[in-house]
Amino acid sequence: MKYSRMTRREMMVNSACAVAGFTLTTSCRSFGPLLSGRGFKIGVCDWTIGKRTDPASLEMAKRLGLDGVQVDFGSGQNDLPLCNPELQKKYIEAAKQHDVQVASLALGTLNNVPYKSDPRTERWVSESIDVCKAMGTNVVLMAFFGKGDLRNDKKGTEVVVERLKRVAPKAEKAGVFLGIESWLSAEQHLDIIDRVGSPAVKVYYDVANSHKAGYDIYQEIRLLGKQICEFHAKDYDDLYGKGTIAFEEVRRAMDDIGYRGWIVMEGVKMPLGLEESMRYDAKYLRGVFPPRV
Repeated sequence: MKYSRMTRREMMVNSACAVAGFTLTTSCRSFGPLLSGRGFKIGVCDWTIGKRTDPASLEMAKRLGLDGVQVDFGSGQNDLPLCNPELQKKYIEAAKQHDVQVASLALGTLNNVPYKSDPRTERWVSESIDVCKAMGTNVVLMAFFGKGDLRNDKKGTEVVVERLKRVAPKAEKAGVFLGIESWLSAEQHLDIIDRVGSPAVKVYYDVANSHKAGYDIYQEIRLLGKQICEFHAKDYDDLYGKGTIAFEEVRRAMDDIGYRGWIVMEGVKMPLGLEESMRYDAKYLRGVFPPRV
């Protein structure tokens, strides 16, 4: 996948197109892979179903009627488990066997080993791009919570920007998106993207986290537009459709920006038990985000 550079002005033009609800023109559609396909795929985080960095997550996803799994890299002192080619091979074989996909990858370890301060993480992020290519996916979630939080951390943010500048050309060449998931606002995310200056750096948008942080998530989605590479579906208060996240409004915002792709469940409330709650949430999401539109 070959990228073209996008200026800050072009980003805002794209967002303006989305907010206005215009039919997406060629210029508004020319950036990124988000419009490939006509509908949505529903996946789940492997840690949500208790199968972190475990190929058995794919069989469980199939049993739950899902399309795929977001796979975490796991944690380690020097090397991360998913960087092992033998483990990658097991995932590839399991995906074929169960007819499900690896939706994306996640560097959850960055919450405890911060990208903004630990030198090991530069190599891990670089290696994650190679793993993406090997496993046939193109999104890596970079987590910035816990010890990695960027709120009110100007120095840490500057380090993150400089490190992303160094790794972004490799991601661009590979056709891989590095998705920042954090407590930051849409405007703060756009500032980081602008400063890095690479279309390979995007936002991994978690609707519940942003809602919990006090942001208007429906307007944020429209503002970020094509800068969103993938979504987490989550509700801190109840099963989907019963809590505080209006997923129908999320869908309308996605329609405005032309997003079609993965909706990855990161379940929090499991009042019916794990598998039954997952099935309930998946069925609800299928009704709002169908595979064909």
